[in-house]
Amino acid sequence: MPAAAPSAEALHEVEEQITVLAVQVRLAVRDAAASIDPALPPFGLRLLRILERCGPVHSGAAAERLGVDRSAISRQARQLADLGLVEMTSDPADGRARFLSLSAAGCERMRDLGGRQRQRMQEALSAWPEEDLRAFAGYLERLTAAE
Repeated sequence: MPAAAPSAEALHEVEEQITVLAVQVRLAVRDAAASIDPALPPFGLRLLRILERCGPVHSGAAAERLGVDRSAISRQARQLADLGLVEMTSDPADGRARFLSLSAAGCERMRDLGGRQRQRMQEALSAWPEEDLRAFAGYLERLTAAE
């Protein structure tokens, strides 16, 4: 027997909580970017996170992954390089394009940020039973995998 469709009230509650979560995430990203450097916009942090996860990345691939124009990556990469967080090397196949990688200072700042974020997550969720944490992770996975 198929499951009953969720009520409008239940869906509204989920929408409300997702909205609250989205606002909190946006503020946390803004604060995280500012903790690296007061001049760093949240978009810069997104680019730094890609470089942290993937290692050196072609500027075109970064643009595609972030869903932005290459010119946006170029501007942001220059700002990050000026802050000493990113190193840029020319693409021998296309002199206009660059390979981007975290500098030593960028690696250190991202490592520090990751530690602070893990500590905050630990503090926020330390009272949750393991079973609840695993269930929550599963619900988030189902939500983000939904098409």
